[in-house]
Formats: sequence, C-alpha cells, structure tokens
Amino acid sequence: MEQIVATVRAFAGAHVNRPEPGDGSPEAAWGDVFFFYAPDGHPPRNAQPYATIVTKDHPGDAAGDLDPPGRWRVSIHVGRAAFRELTGEEPDALVRPRDHAAADAVAPHPVYGPYGWIAVVNPAARTADTVLGLLRAAHDAARGRFERRHGTA
Repeated sequence: MEQIVATVRAFAGAHVNRPEPGDGSPEAAWGDVFFFYAPDGHPPRNAQPYATIVTKDHPGDAAGDLDPPGRWRVSIHVGRAAFRELTGEEPDALVRPRDHAAADAVAPHPVYGPYGWIAVVNPAARTADTVLGLLRAAHDAARGRFERRHGTA
C-alpha cells in the first residue's frame, strides 16, 4: 500500500488525502487514502477522487472482506473502455458473478463498478504493474478534466 501512495504522490499535481483522528474527517474515513488531481495542493471541493485505498469494510460495501488485518483494496476510476478491456463487460451491464474478496485480481468495484471503477484487493505480483499503470491513467484523466474546467488545457 505504501508503494502505491508514494508512487501517486510523485505524480505532478497529485494530492493524497489520508484522513486520521483529529483532522476533522469522519471516523469512517480514518486509515483510508483518497487520490485527487490538485495542482494547488488543496483537495478540490467539487470533485471526487480518481482512486482510493480502503482499509476496512464500510456499510453497504463489505464484499471485499477488508476487516481482517492486512487486507485493503485499491479502487480506480478507469472509464468505460479500460473497464471493458479489464473485465470483459460493460460497466452498466455487469452480469458475471465475481469474488470481490479475491486478492491480487482485477474486478469491477462491488459498488461503483457500474460507474467505471475497478478494484483490486491486496495488489501483488499479478496486478501491481496494472494497478500502477491504471493509477497513472486515472491521474492524467483527472488532470485533463481539471484543465478543461479551468481553461488551462
């Protein structure tokens, strides 16, 4: 997990938000990580993260079985084309059952898959390079959206 955080921190304009006790964030977010494109260093007020790392099950999202120690999940917004390439399905037409708790496997996100998000529990040898490449692409896409919104493209 720390390698992913360090890699994304090195992307130009990346903002990594790691909520913790005492910072005003909700307790449910403590220990999780949120990745934004924010060239001014401040998380955008009107944008969702392009990727997250979740370290525990959340209400309505327990399919990853993340509560046991050492389990975590990276989730990345990849868009329709990459989603189709990675999963073999359209994001808004998922029909195949998946084991969302399987480690080191790319799968549709158990909640946000229909919106073009994939998830990998405990990325390792099979998925590490893919995850890093997808994070780079998601960061670049977020930068493009930022530049279009702010007229800097």
